[in-house]
Amino acid sequence: MNFSSDNTAGVASKILDSVIDAANISSMPYGDDPYTLKLQILANEVFEREVFIYPVATGSAANALALASVSPPYGIVFCHSQSHIEEDECAAPEFYMGGGKLSLLEGEKAKISASNLQGKLNNQSPAPLVHRAQPAVVSITQATELGTVYTIDEILAISEVCKQNNLPLHIDGARLANAIVALGTTLADCTWRAGVDILSLGATKNGAFAAEAVVFFDANKAADFEFRRKRGGHLFSKYRFLSSQLVPYLESNYWLDLAKNSNHRAKELARGLEKIQSITLSAEVETNMIFLQMPTSFVNFLKQENCLFYSWGEKEGMTSARFVTSFNTTEEEVDRFLNIIEKANSNSN
Repeated sequence: MNFSSDNTAGVASKILDSVIDAANISSMPYGDDPYTLKLQILANEVFEREVFIYPVATGSAANALALASVSPPYGIVFCHSQSHIEEDECAAPEFYMGGGKLSLLEGEKAKISASNLQGKLNNQSPAPLVHRAQPAVVSITQATELGTVYTIDEILAISEVCKQNNLPLHIDGARLANAIVALGTTLADCTWRAGVDILSLGATKNGAFAAEAVVFFDANKAADFEFRRKRGGHLFSKYRFLSSQLVPYLESNYWLDLAKNSNHRAKELARGLEKIQSITLSAEVETNMIFLQMPTSFVNFLKQENCLFYSWGEKEGMTSARFVTSFNTTEEEVDRFLNIIEKANSNSN
C-alpha cells in the first residue's frame, strides 16, 4: 500500500481512454487540435464565464509561469512559508520571474490571513522606493500543503487586501478538486467570484498522467503567456496529449468524483487511526492528507509490512508522518492498513 502521495496513483480510466483516442488520430500541432479547442469551450462552461486556459505538464511549471506573467524581475510574491512554491519548486518561480523574490508569511494551518498579509504590506522599509523590491502578486495554496482548506470568506478577505494594494491573487490549485469537494462549493465560487485572478489548476494528483493548466480570468494578464510558455519549454508539439487529459477530467464533474473518493478514504483512514491511543492526529482531516504523530516503533513495523508513507522528525520515541489517499484508494486498502497498524499497536503493548 502506498500512501506516500496522491501522485503515486495510476491514471483514471476515462482519462486513459481519452489519451488512447488522441493517440489514434493525427492532428495539427501546438494546440491547433480538436481536444485543445474543446478544452477552451469546456473551461468556459465549468468556470461559468470566459477564461483563458493553457495546459502545461507540471505543477511547478504552472505556478512559475503564472507568477512570472504578473511579476517583474524586481517583484515580490507573497506566500506562506510552507507553500509549495517556497518549499518544493527549486526556485523555479524566481527563475522564471528573472530574479523576483518570495516574501514569506506565517499563519496557522499553512494559511495566510488577510490581516497578516496587510501587516506585511504595511511593514515596508522607509528607504526610497527605488531601493526596494516591489510587491507584485499574492499566492495561496488550495488545498494547502497540510491538507487544510481556505474558506470562501477567507479568500474574499485576502482578495480585498489584494485589490486595495493593486496586487493580483494567484491560487496554486494542485489539489483544488479536493478543496472544492471539502467546501461543497463550485469552481467559480472558489476562484474568480472570490477575487482570484490566476489559477494553477491541478490534475496530475487527481487521476491524470501529467497535466496541469494555467487559467487566467483577465485577458490582459494572459497577454504574453504564450510566449513565456514557449520560452520556458512548455509548448508541446503534440499538445493534444495534454488537452486530451483535461477534457474528460473536467467533463461531467469527473474531477470532483475522483476527489470525493480520495477525501472519503482519508476520513475513513483518520477515523480508524484516531481509535489508537498512541497516535495523535496533528490537525483535522479536511481533504485527502493526514498528518500525525506515532510511535517510532510503528513506523518501522509498517515499513517492514510494505506500507509506504513519509515520516520525519523522530523525537522521544515519536515520529511525524503523512498519509495521502488518492482517487483510486479502496476501502479494502484502508481496512488492510488499519489491521496492520493494529498489529503494530498490539506488539508495542
